[in-house]
Amino acid sequence: MPYVEVSTVIPAPREKVWQYVADMPSYPKFMPNLKKLVVEERQEGRTVTYWEAVVKGATLKWREEDLFDEENFRIHYRQLSGDLKKFEGDWILEEVEGGTKVTLTVDFEIGIPMFAAMLNPVAKILVKENAEGMLEAVRRILTGEAAD
Repeated sequence: MPYVEVSTVIPAPREKVWQYVADMPSYPKFMPNLKKLVVEERQEGRTVTYWEAVVKGATLKWREEDLFDEENFRIHYRQLSGDLKKFEGDWILEEVEGGTKVTLTVDFEIGIPMFAAMLNPVAKILVKENAEGMLEAVRRILTGEAAD
């Protein structure tokens, strides 16, 4: 099962970064391939969200549970249903010198055993590129930099 972990330091207070990454409806601002995000349920510390994203011309759809641990500045997400067999991970925000280290992890499984050896390496590259793009976009938004 492919696992991706990327991180960056954003020169902003952790609370400011948290407010942004914990705001699921804002994700289309830094996920250009995200076509739809709907908050279906909202409770204290938990949401259920529906997502549609286009990856290399294919539309992926899934529902996920998002658990918000504001005290520890961590969001855990996991797919409840959707196109992948497994899709889960974490947003982890840590105070560091110069700002906030934001780490995004993605643990996924495509779920087509006979094609796993061929598809997993390609999917891992795509997921890593997407995660890096998300972190870079969050950094640019929070520092007021314009996108290229």
